[in-house]
Amino acid sequence: MTALEQLSVGRGERLVWGRRTYVMGIINLSPDSFSGDGLGSDLAAVVEQGLRFAAEGADFLDVGAESTRPGSTPISPERELELLLPAVAALAALAARVHIPISVDTYKSPVARAAVKAGAAIINDVWGLKYDPGIATVAAETGTPLILMHNQEGREYKDLLPDIFASLRRSVKRATAAGVARENIILDPGIGFGKTAEHNLEIMRRLTEFRELGFPLLLGTSRKSTIGQVLDLPVAERLEGTAATVALSVAGGADIVRVHDVREMARVCRMSDAIVRGWSSAR
Repeated sequence: MTALEQLSVGRGERLVWGRRTYVMGIINLSPDSFSGDGLGSDLAAVVEQGLRFAAEGADFLDVGAESTRPGSTPISPERELELLLPAVAALAALAARVHIPISVDTYKSPVARAAVKAGAAIINDVWGLKYDPGIATVAAETGTPLILMHNQEGREYKDLLPDIFASLRRSVKRATAAGVARENIILDPGIGFGKTAEHNLEIMRRLTEFRELGFPLLLGTSRKSTIGQVLDLPVAERLEGTAATVALSVAGGADIVRVHDVREMARVCRMSDAIVRGWSSAR
């Protein structure tokens, strides 16, 4: 069995792709987070949020210390580790009790290696190995599952989906060449990264086409600017818009949704799964 297949997700359930849509709760440490929910170095708040997410139905916890919003200021690996490692260790201790794997959101290989050593079970690379291909070596050497997201500088495409597919395939090729098992790879189309609102909406509309890539699919639409542009609403008022994108992600074949509002979106997933995957009152 691969590392992904051995994971126990929310409440100790074994991870089985296609059974249902899994929920990844976002824990932001960056004070520069676009959603305004950065916890900084407040470990008590980090653990409290992790416990709350577990109770609300999270299957994974994704923790990051550097903002990836457009125009944000990058931080040094040293500062990222300073914020990240205590939080990862605290969440890993929590995860051992509530059976929720910890994903680390970083695109720097030294940070990824240290985070895995501290207890992270998944690496989430928002640059899909384009910024630091060494991430793949870390994943291969430690046997850690890897999320590869599509991202690029600028928003120009010859043909949107074929260009994204080609980029993701290059990321996969780099990963497998470094020794990462294909079964340990998850792909993310990268909603909001190097894309206009129109691009993001087209990706959502054509999400089923991503299944041809042959990997589990993660979608991160939560509170994104596209929702704000369509509804003309600030970040704090994008719950319903997020719910619509999550429901359509489930209908389009997403395996994991990455969200800020775990309780509400776990309910959206359960209802959407009942329609898409089937439901019986005998359960």
